[in-house]
Amino acid sequence: MLLTDTHAHLYLESFAEDRHEMMQRARDSGVGRFFLPAIDSTYLPAMKRFREEFPGEAFLMCGLHPTHVGDGYEAELSVVEAELAAGGYVAVGEIGIDLYWDTSRLQEQEDAFARQIRMAGAHDLPIVIHCREAFDEIFGVLEAESHPGLRGIFHCFTGTLEQAHRAISFNMKLGIGGVVTYKNGKIDRFLHQIPLEHIVLETDAPYLAPVPFRGKRNESAYLKEVLHKVAELYGLPEAEIARITTGNSRQVFGC
Repeated sequence: MLLTDTHAHLYLESFAEDRHEMMQRARDSGVGRFFLPAIDSTYLPAMKRFREEFPGEAFLMCGLHPTHVGDGYEAELSVVEAELAAGGYVAVGEIGIDLYWDTSRLQEQEDAFARQIRMAGAHDLPIVIHCREAFDEIFGVLEAESHPGLRGIFHCFTGTLEQAHRAISFNMKLGIGGVVTYKNGKIDRFLHQIPLEHIVLETDAPYLAPVPFRGKRNESAYLKEVLHKVAELYGLPEAEIARITTGNSRQVFGC
C-alpha cells in the first residue's frame, strides 16, 4: 500500500530535530511520496536541501503563499518565474487568497494568484490552491484565468458540497487532510458524495494534525488517520483508497 502526502511543509524548522526519524515513521505508515509546497523565496534553500536528502521521495512546488504577499511581492513573483524557468518543480503552489488574517491586500493577492496561474500555464504545471475565507474570490480569479491546461489541487478543502463541485469544475482535485477527522469539520457529512477520482490525501504538516493528534505537531505518518476516516466514509478498504488517491496524485503532478 503506497500513500501520497500531497501537501506537507516538511522542510520547516519544526522538523529540524527529528527530520530523518519523522520520514522513517512516515515510510513505516505506508507514505512513500511527499509533495512540498512553497511559502516564499526565503524557504527555497531548505526545500532544495530536503529534496537532496530524500531523492525520489520528495517533490517540490514553487510559488508565493497568499499570506506572504506583501510590499515586495513583485520581486517574489520574479523569483518564482526564474525558478520555474530553471525547472525541477512539479507544481506552482501554494498560491491563492487568504482573507482570514488580513483583508487589506485582496487586490495584491488576486494579482499574485492570477499571475502565478499564468506561469503554471506557461510551464504546463498544475497549481495548488490555498483558500481561506475566500471561495468567491478564488473562483472569480479561476474563472478569469481559466485555460485548457488548468488543473491542480484545492488544498485543505473545507467548503460546502456546492463549492466542492465548483472547484472540481475547474479540473481541481480536493485535498483532504486532518479536518475530515474533526467533529466540527463538516466535510465528513458529504465527502462520500464526491467520486473518489476527485480526491487526494494530504497532511499540511506541521499544521492541522488529525484526531487523535489534534493540537500536536502534524507529520506525514499521521496521513494514515486521514486514510482511515476517508475509507470509513466511502465504505471501502484502506488499500483501495490509497491506490486511487495515489493514482490521482500521479495524474495531477505527472510523477
